[in-house]
Amino acid sequence: MSSSSFHRTHYCGGLKATDDGKKVTLMGWVNTRRDHGGLIFIDLRDRDGITQIVLNPQDTAQTAAKDLRREFVIAVEGKVQKRPEGMINKKLKTGEIEVVAQRLQVLSTANTLPFDPDDANVNEMLRLKYRYLELRSPELQKKLFLRSKFCNIVRNFFDENGFIEVETPILWKSTPEGARDYLVPSRVSPGTFYALPQSPQTLKQLLMISGFDRYYQIARCFRDEDLRADRQPEFTQVDIEMSFVEPDDVMSINEKAIARVWKELKGVDIKLPFLRMSYKEAMDRFGNDKPDTRFGMEIKDITELCKNTGFKVFDEAIARKGVVRGISVPGGAKFSRKDFDDLTDMSKKAGAKGLIWIKWDDQMSSPISKFFKPEQLEQMCIKTGASRGDSVLIISDEYDIAARTLSTLRLHLGNKLNLIDKTKDHFLWVLDFPLVEYDPVAKRWNACHHPFTSPQAQDIEAFLSQDPEKLIKVKAKAYDLVCNGYEIAGGSIRIHQEAVQDAMFKALKISPEEAKLKFGFFLEALSYGTPPHGGIAWGVDRVVMILCGTEAIREVIAFPKTQKASCQMSETPSVVDRDQLAELHIKTVAPTQST
Repeated sequence: MSSSSFHRTHYCGGLKATDDGKKVTLMGWVNTRRDHGGLIFIDLRDRDGITQIVLNPQDTAQTAAKDLRREFVIAVEGKVQKRPEGMINKKLKTGEIEVVAQRLQVLSTANTLPFDPDDANVNEMLRLKYRYLELRSPELQKKLFLRSKFCNIVRNFFDENGFIEVETPILWKSTPEGARDYLVPSRVSPGTFYALPQSPQTLKQLLMISGFDRYYQIARCFRDEDLRADRQPEFTQVDIEMSFVEPDDVMSINEKAIARVWKELKGVDIKLPFLRMSYKEAMDRFGNDKPDTRFGMEIKDITELCKNTGFKVFDEAIARKGVVRGISVPGGAKFSRKDFDDLTDMSKKAGAKGLIWIKWDDQMSSPISKFFKPEQLEQMCIKTGASRGDSVLIISDEYDIAARTLSTLRLHLGNKLNLIDKTKDHFLWVLDFPLVEYDPVAKRWNACHHPFTSPQAQDIEAFLSQDPEKLIKVKAKAYDLVCNGYEIAGGSIRIHQEAVQDAMFKALKISPEEAKLKFGFFLEALSYGTPPHGGIAWGVDRVVMILCGTEAIREVIAFPKTQKASCQMSETPSVVDRDQLAELHIKTVAPTQST
């Protein structure tokens, strides 16, 4: 039905007591309808809030409202009046007033909803199938409004600081950058493909070679990889690149940008500069390279205490150049045997062979008590920072396995025991990452970040030597920004010298022919005068997730995918018409059956 006879004058959350007596027109959805035996009350909702509408028996508006149900879309014309003193609703922005309807028109009707958008207990798949209904939830709308404000603040900040926003192509070249590409077939060039960009990495470097000096973009990126709770196949980055800079320059401008965002969106003054921590320190103390520093329970090494004890588990691990490491659990002496069994299962899923625990109550108790004297167990407890009333969790294994397992236990218990102060946000830079790591299965080196990351100045000679003994020690000119245990941004100073880039491809076993095929345009560009440059990319979805105080990344994305990279609402991906495939010179084959 047309609304041509109505013209909206206000949003439903915008009226105040000072509007008393004003004639207004509101439009929106019926949130609730209450019939009080003559008087009818409607809570009318739009994106801005709710206004109570009053329909008197003698007004024609009530006749039009007799069949109203929830989620009907209506237009209402009426007069604002203050509510009586005892009828003020302090839960609403508009709780001091109501609108007495004079005219009402139904603009569209609505079927019964499959669920209440405000009900948090509805099955996730059902919510995603009817995402357009879930998005009617004021809480979700609030998150998406915050995301919009975030993007505006970012744009304003980088504009003010001399950056130029440049859009880069979505149809691009398939390049090896760590994850599978999404491929797009070309109709006009049969048998060839575009790739959706995993990031604008080479493109932003080309902009530096072009002399733009400071670039930024809020960019869409795509990766065909196995998903986790905080990942989506398509995501958004604040992409940044700068010429003639060192890591300090990139980190400094980004700290100021983050501080602006937190000040304007949360009203919080962030202390600058952020804490800095080496990759090795992060792994030693927290077991991962994106540590949550809002609570303690740091990992401690007790290998020296456990040498030559005659306990087979420790002795064998140490003989293999492994470690014995542990964390203390505040109040952990209260844990039951089942609690420790559950933690043991968690340890095994993380890759460890098992878990050793010690309870320090009135006396020491542990599965290894028969191998150690009480004073030896006490020494282990003290070394990890435990005291009476606590427990200690110990992993004896290879360094990486011990780190990963203890990190998993630490984060699990930090949440379970409410040790994390979630009213604060902790930022830190993690630096001095390895440049490359060796894959013993594939018998090759892999880039820890991407193949365009520069080695640190003092390591360039060692890197150029390609000596495996030296390569393992080469550090990257890279930096990750971490907040509350999430990596929210990552970047590096890039390679700008042809010889160093050639050495990187050689280390990664990318032949000159393959390099030319995949990066020929970029390598040629490097030969025409390339400034030293570096940059960073923020994960917009993760940053907004933290700003909203949620751990569900789908809540800050309008139309998210499931963990199988599918859209429940549109039933995507879907089969396409054979004629479309023929036009693209593509034939599908049945999946290979695994044996």
